[in-house]
Amino acid sequence: MSRVGSFPIPVPKGVEVNVVSGQISVKGPLGIISRTADPNVAVERNGENLMCKALGNSRQADIMSGTMRALIANMVTGVSKGFEKRLALVGVGYRAQAQGDKLNLTLGFSHPVVHQMPKGVKVATPTQTEIVITGIDKQQVGQVAAEVRGYRAPEPYKGKGVRYADEIVILKETKKK
Repeated sequence: MSRVGSFPIPVPKGVEVNVVSGQISVKGPLGIISRTADPNVAVERNGENLMCKALGNSRQADIMSGTMRALIANMVTGVSKGFEKRLALVGVGYRAQAQGDKLNLTLGFSHPVVHQMPKGVKVATPTQTEIVITGIDKQQVGQVAAEVRGYRAPEPYKGKGVRYADEIVILKETKKK
């Protein structure tokens, strides 16, 4: 059996989990997330914990029990605490400005870059060179952060570009004569 799938998922106070005919919905103080459960996995509630059990002895069921456990645990964490990704802009003249659900970026192109935030994701810019992306869906927050980083990924010689706040960019040595 999957080791990850065998761990229980603790459900904190203020979070409601409903499992109805293959649909899992988690409601908490920050919002509601729902997902379709895998048909190879049974999700059961034991008091204050959730358990994901593989149906049958197939390898696919074993694999998906661990995957569903991780996805449901992320849903519970998202509606109770939320997820956050921090980005940093490194480079002369690189700036970011949040305006509602849009992120305006000045990244050295001849035009400004405007990124529209999807529903459920918020963006803030504490300073002109910091971007904070928050939301309740871990996958969506990570995807938006990757898209913003993709506009100007850190280049290997000077390190200029958009990077994750905890990312370490290893600089290459320039060509010698």
